Amino acid sequence: MADTPSFGRYAEIPFDRMTPEQQEGYRFLVDGPRRRLPGPYKIWVHNPSLVHAADPLGQHFTPGASSLSEREREIAVVVITSKWHSAYPNNAHEKRGKEVGLPAASVEAIIAGLPTSFTDSREQCVYECATALASERIVPQGLYDRAVKVLGHESITDMIVLMGYYTCVSLTMNFYAVPAGSPGLAR
Repeated sequence: MADTPSFGRYAEIPFDRMTPEQQEGYRFLVDGPRRRLPGPYKIWVHNPSLVHAADPLGQHFTPGASSLSEREREIAVVVITSKWHSAYPNNAHEKRGKEVGLPAASVEAIIAGLPTSFTDSREQCVYECATALASERIVPQGLYDRAVKVLGHESITDMIVLMGYYTCVSLTMNFYAVPAGSPGLAR
């Protein structure tokens, strides 16, 4: 492991100092569909078996691979990364949410913990469900019934698991105190 932190408090492992298993995990990411070593994977590559477990789940949530639209995905991600006060993913997904056309005022309200609304019924439902779950609230029967009707179970479970995945991302980044926009080692 490198001696000096390069990604928040984490000292990334230069490729030539990785174990053969870590090098294989690294190659799995950069030679695979990701073609890069994104955010948390800069840290997770330290644990190559985790990389092999986490990457397929992360790939499920790439645009067009899950039942959620990009806008719905970004609503849920911004809700959960804001809940964890995680600077690195929150910053990245604030930008991404705006890039995919979410109203800037709505994205900023979510981050600030202020109420907002969406004109699209699916987006509104994702926002309400994600907010209830991230706020450690019980999802009331009326919201549950509306979510099943508007989103369906496939999109509901995609949203819930996406929030779990980004909880892992957020907690990793928080533990290692990775600041917004940190590039890490050049790879």
